[in-house]
Amino acid sequence: MNISVICIGKLKEKYWTEAVAEYSKRLGGYCTLNIVELKEARLPDRAGEAEEAAVKKAEGEAILKHIGKEMYVITLEVRGKKLSSEALAEKVAELSIDGKSNVAFVIGGSLGLDKAVSDRADFKLSFSDMTFPHQMMRVILLEQIYRAFKINRGETYHK
Repeated sequence: MNISVICIGKLKEKYWTEAVAEYSKRLGGYCTLNIVELKEARLPDRAGEAEEAAVKKAEGEAILKHIGKEMYVITLEVRGKKLSSEALAEKVAELSIDGKSNVAFVIGGSLGLDKAVSDRADFKLSFSDMTFPHQMMRVILLEQIYRAFKINRGETYHK
């Protein structure tokens, strides 16, 4: 399975880059992982709704350029469907069985996802009603993808 994580913003702190590197290494035995970091659009100080909408649109256009027609797209959204780790593992297994070998997980920027990106999603996933920094969310997502593969293979992984 080919998994892409398309995200807005670069990892700035060493501890995030080390965590992503660790989970990327672990995932190497289960899938081909591609992380696409896209530049954050600049938001002016004291931006109004129009400026925020323009930032989301620019980031959305950048995201959509990296989504192929054959990709199954899972966006991370607060209002998405919440799944347990086991249910996410089942979703990954179902995608594989259904021949969906190119899966893209999309993490938006600080303002969230543009409607065009959300509309392109095949599945909208929520990890919580809370909002997390996108750098932290990348690590959490990779950990859960790794856990899903471990569950699907019946391998032990701490709970």
